[in-house]
Amino acid sequence: METSGGIQASLAGRYASALFDLARGERQIDAVGRSLDGLASALVDSKDFSELVRSPLVSREDAGKAFAALGTELALDPITTNFLGVLAKNGRKAELRPIIRAFRRFAAEHRGETTAEIVTAYPLKDDQVAALKAQLRARAGRDVNLDTNVDPNILGGIVVKLGSQMIDSSIRTKLNRLASAMKG
Repeated sequence: METSGGIQASLAGRYASALFDLARGERQIDAVGRSLDGLASALVDSKDFSELVRSPLVSREDAGKAFAALGTELALDPITTNFLGVLAKNGRKAELRPIIRAFRRFAAEHRGETTAEIVTAYPLKDDQVAALKAQLRARAGRDVNLDTNVDPNILGGIVVKLGSQMIDSSIRTKLNRLASAMKG
């Protein structure tokens, strides 16, 4: 698989790469992607699930049982359900978020798309997402998926990372530049 060494060099990247290779071999990339999207939503919507993933106090065995129950509850595909069991068994449940991000990148690359990481202070509206996708598609010359994150610490504006390019027009960065300029 053609990927940047940076993604595969990380722990989450290695797990995501293994999951992607398995899904590709079973022709289940879309099914696994939908299951991971469901897990990503659950991480945002469920405080209990988010805490389960983050907490070092939950044993590997208990995490495995919780993930198995979650697989049934969210109707996850078998590959993803088994993968969650492996994460729990190996004590890597805290890597779930970065694994989901890396898997999305691998899947997008497989489809001939690219992924842009977007950080905003507030959630983007649908029309803003559509306009941003159109602008990034024109810039990249191919379809662009957005990996959006909300970080109130940037105060306002937007930070876009597309490949090796980064556009930081956040208010926090502008204030930092102004402070540096005033120091002389």
